[in-house]
Amino acid sequence: MAAGTVQAGSHEVSASAVTRVGKILRATKLDEVPQLWNVVKGDMSLVGPRPCLPMQVELIEERKSRGVLEVLPGITGLAQVEGIDMSDPVRLAEKDADYIREHSFRLDMEILFRTVLGKGSGDRVRETQDN
Repeated sequence: MAAGTVQAGSHEVSASAVTRVGKILRATKLDEVPQLWNVVKGDMSLVGPRPCLPMQVELIEERKSRGVLEVLPGITGLAQVEGIDMSDPVRLAEKDADYIREHSFRLDMEILFRTVLGKGSGDRVRETQDN
């Protein structure tokens, strides 16, 4: 992100705030590499509901009501590969809950495979030019 960009969900930040390097990092998923350390530490898993920002209160409440916060967050998830981002908190929390109910090794492998193939290109950013 460009210097001075407000801390907010990706869907709340304008596309102009994403630098050229940032676009490359997001497209290649290299921006997720630091999270591998969190997986090694046991704070995250490879697959699970994607973590959100503390200011995303509506999403947190939706996830809390569905028991989603009881599982480790993941680097990639079912909602992500199905194109659901944090701009639709109810739908995202519902899909996260679906993942928890349907969780299996096979599903995790499918999600990882879909992620590697380019599904789940990341949270969208606003197309307007304001930050």
